[in-house]
Amino acid sequence: MSRREQIEMAADELAAFLQLQRTVICATLGRGGWPHLMPLWYVLRVAPEEEVEIWAWTYAASQKTRNLERDPRATLLVETGELYQELRGVMLECDVTIHRELERVAALGREIFARYAAPAGEDPVSELDVRVTEMVTRQAPKRVALQFRERRRVSWDHRKLGGIY
Repeated sequence: MSRREQIEMAADELAAFLQLQRTVICATLGRGGWPHLMPLWYVLRVAPEEEVEIWAWTYAASQKTRNLERDPRATLLVETGELYQELRGVMLECDVTIHRELERVAALGREIFARYAAPAGEDPVSELDVRVTEMVTRQAPKRVALQFRERRRVSWDHRKLGGIY
């Protein structure tokens, strides 16, 4: 078995990892061809084929939105760990769909805030504070929902090596 196969995460491990983590780094290509990297809060959705979908929202006028309008591809990175034997992560190459429908954008905003109102790894809160809901409603017209559909993945969990490299 190759080292790559040893450290690869199984589908259930990957889903659990992504549910626990809080920030995804999104890389898009700028007009000049340079990578543009930005952090996003996200929610995870797993398609029946075990393909990962990550959804995030951002400002419609943001650079990442403009980049995705030109080229609807992105690479996502979620990682954690400091010491080599602790490193875990996933890189997803994705096709991206930009959704602009106001209610879809607002619903995603509420879903994101429900996730981040709960401690990491716990289920989202069942009800948002009314002030948060009002803020999401005010923000939604200025934002878009980004649907990242996995095309290819690379994952790693160095803890599987048991301290042997």
